[in-house]
Amino acid sequence: MNTVTDTTHCDDLAKALEAFRDHGPLLERWGTELARRLGSGARLLVAGNGGSAAQAQHLTAELVGRYRDDRPPFSAVALHADTSSTTAIANDYGVQEVFARQTAAHGRPGDVLLLLSTSGASANLLSAADRAHRLGMTVWALTGRAPNPLQLGADDALCVDAPVAATVQELHLVAVHMLCEAFDQAVERGEAGHRGGHGEPAADGRPGTDGKPGVVGRLVGRARTVGRTAAGAPVAPRKGHA
Repeated sequence: MNTVTDTTHCDDLAKALEAFRDHGPLLERWGTELARRLGSGARLLVAGNGGSAAQAQHLTAELVGRYRDDRPPFSAVALHADTSSTTAIANDYGVQEVFARQTAAHGRPGDVLLLLSTSGASANLLSAADRAHRLGMTVWALTGRAPNPLQLGADDALCVDAPVAATVQELHLVAVHMLCEAFDQAVERGEAGHRGGHGEPAADGRPGTDGKPGVVGRLVGRARTVGRTAAGAPVAPRKGHA
């Protein structure tokens, strides 16, 4: 007996993807702005529930680690990933406060809070957005269909026009990767600010204000020294993107 595979899910995704292409300029703008801010010492806080939490952590991993090519690490924190803080806050203050209280703890004026929600109506994300605004942070949102409360409460939002939550989440992952691509291109163009305050080395290895070489610069110099003393030694293959 032959079984016909139901491709409705693929059809829904393909249809939504066509409309999603129009968000390219927005993601380009977000990536460039994020590179400028994080490169100047700001940080990105990200939050979501369930599958959206996984997407949030995916984004922070790409920024702290790397997306494609090697570059300096940048500060990005997935708020749900600290399970002890999350559960303690939920137990003592209620689930609605789990992200707002962490935003208050970690957020500073000029930081960015990115919130992911397929419904755009999660109470704990709306509370976090309100707290972030009171702190002088910028709030971006990845949501499902507009209008929705989170879109209306954010400074900027990308709303996926799809009727099924699974399709929205799949396109949120596309958005994450496009954002990372735009971010890396902005860093490569030199649009990221130079981190490193008084006496603090810049993240990319350039000297800090005290003239001392950055951490990356010292490590690169040490590696070159080792390479010269061990000429002809095999070089380990570079890891690919996970």
